[in-house]
Amino acid sequence: MRVFAKLIATAGLGMFLVAAATVPGADAQGKDKAVLLLNWYNYGEHAPFYLGLAKGYFAEENIDLEIQEGRGSGITVQAVAAGSAAFGYADTGTMIKAAAKGAPVKAVGVLLQRSPMAVMGFAERNIAAPADIKGKTVAVTPGDSLSQLWPVFLRLNNLSDKDFKTITGDATTKRNAVVNGQADLLLGNANDQKPIIEEATGKSVRALLFADSGVNTLNAGIIVQKDLIQKNPDLIRRFMRAATRAVEATAQAPDEAVAAMLKINAKAGKPETLRKSLDITLPLYHTVATATRRPFDCDPKDMATTLDMLAQYGGVDPSSKGRPEDYYTLEFLPK
Repeated sequence: MRVFAKLIATAGLGMFLVAAATVPGADAQGKDKAVLLLNWYNYGEHAPFYLGLAKGYFAEENIDLEIQEGRGSGITVQAVAAGSAAFGYADTGTMIKAAAKGAPVKAVGVLLQRSPMAVMGFAERNIAAPADIKGKTVAVTPGDSLSQLWPVFLRLNNLSDKDFKTITGDATTKRNAVVNGQADLLLGNANDQKPIIEEATGKSVRALLFADSGVNTLNAGIIVQKDLIQKNPDLIRRFMRAATRAVEATAQAPDEAVAAMLKINAKAGKPETLRKSLDITLPLYHTVATATRRPFDCDPKDMATTLDMLAQYGGVDPSSKGRPEDYYTLEFLPK
């Protein structure tokens, strides 16, 4: 906990994450207590984990699971690396960058195998293809994962940063810039920003996914500390079995999944907005290579492509290229 306290103090998040029930241990009924720390505040993407709680999937695997909202994938990776949370739900690219610098973490399954990263704005702006970005104003957050891949998107679509105007800000500032007409577009995750803007304005938002324009990196998945892999692999195996069932059940009953999340966290959002977020998320579970596989089962080629792109554009040491197995394992997924 001292290590993690130092990490979150450095990040300026002082009191984030209470110490209670943060590491695996047994409760009064003999179940393994464990925390799943999410990548962000609750939105539709997270609904499957709450459905898994409601349906008792984790309890059936002898896991007393607590789900905590996150404050960004970087903080989630730090928490798992420090042993302050048994499981993290975080961006795979963010995890790889941390692991390449020595963080003792590894992915044990990737849920979002098509990236939700997108450039988006009101449909009334008639931006239906990358070429329509010319002459527009785009709101970006310098240094985030989207801004690192944005130059790749531009190059592959015969655009340059001279073709449009750029303004900068955090997630809320970008969203407000589009809502208030200060920007035509923003860079963000389609399953997060798009439904929020539509709820706030009543206007339709069109999102151009990076993944549809040749820029796809594996996105959110489950990460664990390497020490947990060595000391309690059975816990990971049971968790992934329950999580896989929960995702499959969500695909069959999305409204039930949203209701389960709201029952636990009534402030997560409006049901219709959360459902829109989940509807955008569901098609992102698989690439062409994994279309017939169960959730979390990513393809090695997709992982290799992600690593290569991060090594070329995302600040990962180029010597890491060609060694994706250093960053993930699928051995804990149900057959």
